[in-house]
Amino acid sequence: MPTDTTASTGQQPGKSGRRKGRKARLLVLVLVLALLGGVAFGAYWTISTVRASFPQTTGTLTLKGLSGPVEVKRDGYGIPQIYASSDADLFMAQGYVQAQDRFYEMDVRRHMAAGRLSEMFGKSQVDNDEFLRTLGWDRVARREYETKLSASTKKYLQAYAEGVNAYLQGKDGEDISLEYAALGFTNDYKPHKWSPVDSISWLKAMAWDLRGNMQDEIDRALLTSRLGPKQIADLYPQYPYSRNKAIVQEGQVDALTGTFTQGDSSGTGGTAGSSGTSGTSGTSGTPGANGTGGTGSGTSGSSGTSGASGTPGGSAGTSGPSGTSGVESQLTGLTRVLDDLPPAVGVNGDGIGSNSWVVRGDHTITGKPLLANDPHLSPSLPSVWYQMGLHCRSVSSACQYDVSGYTFAGMPGVIIGHNQDIAWGMTNSGVDVTDLYLEKITGDGYQYDGKIKPFTTREETIKVAGGTPKKIVVRETNNGPLLSDRDEELVTVGRKATVDTAAPDRGDGYGVALRWTALQPGRTMDAVFAMGRAKDWTGFRKAATLFEVPSQNLVYADTEDNIGYTLPGKIPTRAKDHDGSVPAPGWDPDYRWTGYLPQDALPYEYNPERGYIVTANQAVIDEDKYPHTLTTDWGYGARSQRITDLIQSKIKDGGKVSTDDMRQMQLDNSSEIARLLVPTLLKIDPENKDVRQAQKLLEGWDYTQDADSAAAAYFNAVWRNVLKLAFGNKLPKELRAKGQCLWVKPVNTTGPADEAGEVRECGRRDPDRAQPDGGDRWYEVVRTLMSQPDSDWWRTPEVGTRDGAVNRDQLLKRAMVDARWELTAKLGKDIDSWSWGRLHRLFLKNQTLGTAGPGFVRQALNRGPWELGGGEATVNATGWNAAGGYGVVWVPSMRMVVNLGDLDKSRWINLTGASGHAYSAHYVDQTDKWADGELLPWSFSDRAVDGSTTDKLVLKP
Repeated sequence: MPTDTTASTGQQPGKSGRRKGRKARLLVLVLVLALLGGVAFGAYWTISTVRASFPQTTGTLTLKGLSGPVEVKRDGYGIPQIYASSDADLFMAQGYVQAQDRFYEMDVRRHMAAGRLSEMFGKSQVDNDEFLRTLGWDRVARREYETKLSASTKKYLQAYAEGVNAYLQGKDGEDISLEYAALGFTNDYKPHKWSPVDSISWLKAMAWDLRGNMQDEIDRALLTSRLGPKQIADLYPQYPYSRNKAIVQEGQVDALTGTFTQGDSSGTGGTAGSSGTSGTSGTSGTPGANGTGGTGSGTSGSSGTSGASGTPGGSAGTSGPSGTSGVESQLTGLTRVLDDLPPAVGVNGDGIGSNSWVVRGDHTITGKPLLANDPHLSPSLPSVWYQMGLHCRSVSSACQYDVSGYTFAGMPGVIIGHNQDIAWGMTNSGVDVTDLYLEKITGDGYQYDGKIKPFTTREETIKVAGGTPKKIVVRETNNGPLLSDRDEELVTVGRKATVDTAAPDRGDGYGVALRWTALQPGRTMDAVFAMGRAKDWTGFRKAATLFEVPSQNLVYADTEDNIGYTLPGKIPTRAKDHDGSVPAPGWDPDYRWTGYLPQDALPYEYNPERGYIVTANQAVIDEDKYPHTLTTDWGYGARSQRITDLIQSKIKDGGKVSTDDMRQMQLDNSSEIARLLVPTLLKIDPENKDVRQAQKLLEGWDYTQDADSAAAAYFNAVWRNVLKLAFGNKLPKELRAKGQCLWVKPVNTTGPADEAGEVRECGRRDPDRAQPDGGDRWYEVVRTLMSQPDSDWWRTPEVGTRDGAVNRDQLLKRAMVDARWELTAKLGKDIDSWSWGRLHRLFLKNQTLGTAGPGFVRQALNRGPWELGGGEATVNATGWNAAGGYGVVWVPSMRMVVNLGDLDKSRWINLTGASGHAYSAHYVDQTDKWADGELLPWSFSDRAVDGSTTDKLVLKP
């Protein structure tokens, strides 16, 4: 048990933010706690109660289990650097320190990963727990620990758990975090001991949010209820390889050995798998036009009835088991479950992106590489990332680490960062590692290859705080867990699904099962430690092969002036007729996975001739140079090409890139879609003087989306309305935002209809995940249509007394008018008062009580808003969903620039702060600087760390 010999909280005074509108925190705290205690619960929280959970950061503590003394040095932002003489001591101290700062966050994460949220938050989380238990992350993590991981990794995980538990020993919930004191008023939950499996489970949660194209697979199937195959293909265009360069530009697969080799990149390397959508092409007909309804000045979140979307002119036809309207009911239910599921690191898999690039010394001021990284994830409070350094006093076989960077609270090691020799960054690769399968259910089994096979089953008991435990039965097929068991609406999929003539009789319907690489035990935890020890490219690539899920783009640099890229991951191979783009028939053996790509067949680059490598979720490699289908759903490369253009403009004519140049590139706010649309918008005569006044904002605009830009505000409103008019009102309700209601002609449905035979149909999807979201896929859709001014997609009907649009320019004109009135309602009639930041705001919320707790608790835990620049598919990716509004829904969750010429001149920043304790000076003390685009000094050497240390804690055995 830790013994406090010289207690001190060591808190540094926080700096007041300029844009947050902070109140006097102490006064608010006293009022909130007085209300909470005196009125609601008959208890009184004092300031000392709140401060009781603040960590001790100076003096000395006794930590049983250490083999020697450990030093914890914190800088003025509370960021810890740990010094030890053995690996076990290092990771035990890491567990202790992370628990000091973030245990409540860690506790919630492990309960989510294990499907045990109901134990903390009661019956409201039972549905989520049922779904998570069905996925079984915790069970897979336990199998990894028992059967897959190396002895050294297990030792580190055990040491980490011992450190966490040493912190917990003898503490009540209110001694750990303010949130536990709040929970104590409604249930008797008590934190329990940490285990090594708790750390591994979080990797599964992370992999879930980075899982690839599962949502696109669902959406393509749902679209068939109103659109034909050609129309769906219009909305999923081919990747623009000639314009937006792939990551790997040098190399190919050897036709004889099957291995990927870097060399002459002019060879074909075989024929890549098709990236088109499945199903027959057919005749698509005319997209459904908007019907009569309200004016265009309302927002999409309005509950009023908007213009009708009509019935698409073309039949969806038959495209296998999921290519018809029959799938909509089951997949709608799955989408609802996904909407409700709390995100781990992203917006439930949507919008996940990142930037990482590296420039070799030939093109840098230092003569050594510079490496930048900024992963784009959901904003959360505290940030998903935790900054720290792990230092062996002397690197040897007994103590192998000297590493600093970003990790997750609850996991030992460092995920992204650098050691004394190399640096690495990550972006999500987006490769397709999930498939949904329709399953023919018969009694206690399912049909496969003409035979009935029994389900694999298990019983799970969900404990509920303040309620009765609930038992569920999880059923699995040979493809994976049956997700349709977790939602009554899912069961109806097979009752309507149109399938080919070879399909089995539907009986009571088809189920939906998930096959996903992360549901098999792997060695990603081994990879985390191996990358931290790597000293060169060979060692790094060997470590990367262990990083099975989630598959990531790994960018590399070292102090010897080498740069590289490698794609690791467990990536399935499929039969040629199955590309993973839509749900597949589980009863047909031809749709089973055929294996996994060998690691030596995966693309990589090392010291490419161009001298830099850019990854930003674009295609990994040109399909003409690679024989395997990695996915049909890459990001479309708007950010990656902009970063490439910025690098090229800097290094042309012998220019050199500095650390600050890399930072400035991370902050680039340029809008690619504005560059495409504005010249046409300026040619349109809006007639109305107020609209013309807004149009003039676009004259001379440089397409930069700064927070104070009125032009950016107006353009993004126009873009949002273009998407709504051309596409949004023509999509099925399953993809549209909740609250967006239209009058439509029914498709295979019954219900009350108006005199024209139309029914009122409201969107069903969470606004942050609805379509059209305005990302760079939609850039490509509109780019193609701009050269087709008479395309049916541009057609809209009459609305009230307003004429309908029959071509591109008429629709753009209507969008300009609607945008003007929308911003008048939101920002006022005076365009001089408009700014993008007033629309595009970031709110940081505690992910549990900050979203669902009482108002005064939310006020105590949450922070914001911040008015931000940047935007969707922009390098400074402060993402927003055009179907849902302008608010920020994902962010650069951290930013770093590593200087391999002098590691102490590297820079970093986190979205929030080191602490998860509300009212700690380090709760959000980095956020103002993050919003302003600043980076903090990143000390690494002993001398630099000592120079920046403000608090020092010694842990003694």
